[in-house]
Amino acid sequence: MSGIDIVYLWVDGADPAWRARRQQAYATWAQAHPGQLALHGNVAGRYRDNGELRYNLRALERFFPGHGHIYLLTDRQVPAWLRASPRLTVIDHASLMPAASLPVFDSGHIESYLHHIPGLSERFLYLNDDVFFGAPFEPAFWFGEEGDRRLSVFTESELQDDLHDDLQGLRADVAAPVNCATLSRQWLSAQYADYRHEPRLYAHAPRPMLKSALHVLEGLAPAMFSGVRATVFRSWQVPALLPDLVPRWMVHQGVARSRMLDPLHIASGDVAAPQQLEELAARFGSLPFFCINDTCDEAEDDDPRLLRVAATLQRLLPLPSSFEGA
Repeated sequence: MSGIDIVYLWVDGADPAWRARRQQAYATWAQAHPGQLALHGNVAGRYRDNGELRYNLRALERFFPGHGHIYLLTDRQVPAWLRASPRLTVIDHASLMPAASLPVFDSGHIESYLHHIPGLSERFLYLNDDVFFGAPFEPAFWFGEEGDRRLSVFTESELQDDLHDDLQGLRADVAAPVNCATLSRQWLSAQYADYRHEPRLYAHAPRPMLKSALHVLEGLAPAMFSGVRATVFRSWQVPALLPDLVPRWMVHQGVARSRMLDPLHIASGDVAAPQQLEELAARFGSLPFFCINDTCDEAEDDDPRLLRVAATLQRLLPLPSSFEGA
């Protein structure tokens, strides 16, 4: 075993009980927080289960068979196909988060508690279920090796001009990663006189984490953690912390290094998606990771664009994992 645990968030947006909770919670939240919903913050595609987790576990078992324990965070849900395994624990939100804050539909809120998972290893990988391994996993590539124990965190190569603009603040009309980077720049610049902001966005990638580092950061920034833990739905005024602030802070602290990598990021609703899926098939086995993001928003679950993604994943990863039942 590698001693590197894996953490996933998972939701089935078609579950009637869950849908009722979401509908009721959103009606209350929207009335109390007018104009605060983040761009695409409550579309169906954010919660739709396209079977990604099943294929993600197949990829994990194929490319990283020596992984540590898997933790699956859910809101009173368990995938119907999931087989009980001593290597996987399903954690309900209620066992990790205060009852007064539930239900929660903002992943930024949920992931702020990852380092409080009982038994979680010091080194762990946080994976959205739409981010897959596409080649054999090499622990040293992600977590360093003898002589250099820095984690590797990945930015895209494209420069973002507004990410180093001191006048740039949080905005309702930009994508969540931009606001996350803005928050990072503001907080880190205020904390550290020698901080220099890298004007690039962090890639949709597996996120290597150190549990102890997250505890230290929570102690340094209690107000930010409290703020994100007060959200119910994704708000442009309260960006998530793990996608951007955490890796930038770890780089500044010398426990991580930033590397540029343009992963294959497929947006299922884009016109380029069919060609990108063919590229994925051609490069599968040599890609460190790839992302297939559901951008079909309010489309029906049997939309041809979604079915095309499912067919591609089945073609690339046809063999069930040990975590699948009948």
